[in-house]
Amino acid sequence: MKTNILYTHKDLIEKSKSGDRNSQYKLYELYIDAMYNVSMRILGIKEDAEDIIQDSFVDAFKNLTSFRYESTFGSWLKRIVINKSINHLKLKKVPVIPLEQHEYYIGEEINEPIKTMDVTKIKKGIAQLPDGYKQIINLYLIEGYDHIEISEILEISSSTSKSQYHRAKKKLIQIINTLE
Repeated sequence: MKTNILYTHKDLIEKSKSGDRNSQYKLYELYIDAMYNVSMRILGIKEDAEDIIQDSFVDAFKNLTSFRYESTFGSWLKRIVINKSINHLKLKKVPVIPLEQHEYYIGEEINEPIKTMDVTKIKKGIAQLPDGYKQIINLYLIEGYDHIEISEILEISSSTSKSQYHRAKKKLIQIINTLE
């Protein structure tokens, strides 16, 4: 049985499916900020994120008839934005390489406890991570994808996703502990 949350903004979605521009604009207004933030976390470049968001909304509205309320509209749109953002990185040749071969590879365990800290410090730490680490941290911690979904998105194995996340988390702790 489907829950009511899957039908959030159903009127707007149905009118948008039939080509109603006002309804499409209202959906755009409802989701633009959240989707922009998702793309920015992945891409880190304002102009690229803006382009990706525009392309994502155009594709979403073109393919709205394929939306079947199996998830929320926001989740469906977010998947489009994430896939487009990651494909954009792939086109820019930002490699996702095995972290064991990466210059920031941490071989031994770091058992330093994380102290209670503010969100700003964590954001600064994430911003300093290498791109591969940043992708995994954003997809897992911020966007809430599990390792199976991340493996599909990044076209890597789920065990690689898990190990990259583990190493990215260690590196983030290391960076955060050096921030003032």
